[in-house]
Amino acid sequence: MKNAKYIYWQDGEFWLGYLEEFPDYTTQGNSPEDLQEHLRDLYSDLSSGAIPNVRREGELLLA
Repeated sequence: MKNAKYIYWQDGEFWLGYLEEFPDYTTQGNSPEDLQEHLRDLYSDLSSGAIPNVRREGELLLA
């Protein structure tokens, strides 16, 4: 099993969030648990190649 960090917040009655690895793709849910389920689905779509031209976040080690 793989872990993925995500950023989330509540906006009115909805919970919004995105995966740190894919900051351009936001999703929402009716509860924190619902949001997590949507984030899992989003990760699957983004990492499987089902969505073309996915922008990712990376980290570069500088001297």
